[in-house]
Amino acid sequence: MSGLFQIKDSLANKISYYHLMLLLASLPFDRFYSHLILISYCIHTLIHLKRGTVKPLFRWRIIALQSVFFITVLSTFYSINRHEGFNDWGKQITIFLFPIFFCLNPLDIKKYRPQLLLSFALVCTATVTYLYADALITIRHYQLPLSAIISSAFINHNFAEPIDMHATFFSMQLIISLIYLITILTKEKARYTRLFYLLCCIILTAGLIQLSSKSVLIVLLIIINIAIPYFTFQGAGRWKYVLFSASLSIVLISGILYSGTFRERFLNEFQIDLSKATINETSDGRLARWKVVTELIKKKPIIGYGTGSEMGLLQNAFYTHKLYNSYLSKLNAHNEYLSLLVKSGIIGFFIYAATLIWGFNISFKQKDLLFFTFILLIAIVSLSENVLDVDKGIFFYSFFFAFFSFSKELPVYSETTDAKHNLTTAQHFQTDFKLAYTASK
Repeated sequence: MSGLFQIKDSLANKISYYHLMLLLASLPFDRFYSHLILISYCIHTLIHLKRGTVKPLFRWRIIALQSVFFITVLSTFYSINRHEGFNDWGKQITIFLFPIFFCLNPLDIKKYRPQLLLSFALVCTATVTYLYADALITIRHYQLPLSAIISSAFINHNFAEPIDMHATFFSMQLIISLIYLITILTKEKARYTRLFYLLCCIILTAGLIQLSSKSVLIVLLIIINIAIPYFTFQGAGRWKYVLFSASLSIVLISGILYSGTFRERFLNEFQIDLSKATINETSDGRLARWKVVTELIKKKPIIGYGTGSEMGLLQNAFYTHKLYNSYLSKLNAHNEYLSLLVKSGIIGFFIYAATLIWGFNISFKQKDLLFFTFILLIAIVSLSENVLDVDKGIFFYSFFFAFFSFSKELPVYSETTDAKHNLTTAQHFQTDFKLAYTASK
């Protein structure tokens, strides 16, 4: 951790590094800070722009990273609600910007990836600690029993309320942090540093359980029991780890289901989500909403209704099908794949799916556990949330997709290398001059 805040690089690159560090630190909090830091990062990059530092802009990788934004733009031209469509442009502009500015900025993201991810993990750990402290202060203020910490008043969205974050999107950030800390914990030699990382992992795991996002916890089980042994271990060590992780997972699941609150959250609410709508229901399950969305998709399956059309169409459809809770709450499809089918049809759906498949392919080729974790998060959470309709989901998608993609590429340009080259050239010139002078005498 010694090199977390002090790096050896040019002044411009140091400022870029601190921008990215602050940007990551701002992700668990209000979007105002993330957008302000992004604007500052973009301005800084343009001010220090040098022709020799620009990485190639027109490559398939850049197009793949920006493809979702292009879908949004193209689908606006035939939208039944263009005004809302243009608003979606503003929401998703970061998907377009991050790949471009990672190309324009000479900072070697691969070199500083460990420090940036560690700073992000520490901020997430501190945030979870703050949320627990806030919950405990509230419990003490109202003289509630300590067991109230695992009641419905302090789990899921209620737990994340002090930072005004959606429980699922905050959980996605915690997963990235937890998996990174696990990877460095297995390699760390210093005893006290290992204990510190282990404590951070425990805090993050407790935060994930407290947030109780079903889709994210499914991802966690897959990563812990399948992805980590595949990407990290070999031979007998892999099977030892699988046995240990499987046993730990069973104990963890048993402990969660032992609590009535968590059992209600994970089992009963899951059954409601997958149940069909009935007349006497006060809440509408996801399956009931998805059925309504599917009927809309069947009417325009190829190109959809256009960007910005989803909410208006669903409001009318929910009211017609008597899903009054969904209507009054102004809920969206709660499924990114269905949302894209409504807005952009099969074309948009296949482009988004192809982008995720491309990401999976790169993560497997490069044996990048964190990249795989990120793509798996997006793919699975997209089944239950409109990831690309919410600012925190869009920012998470746009930043980390570009970050992991660029952090595995060797730098095209290095100011340090360039300085060494200039020094060597000057030394050669000086030697040649001395030889010529000696010969003339």
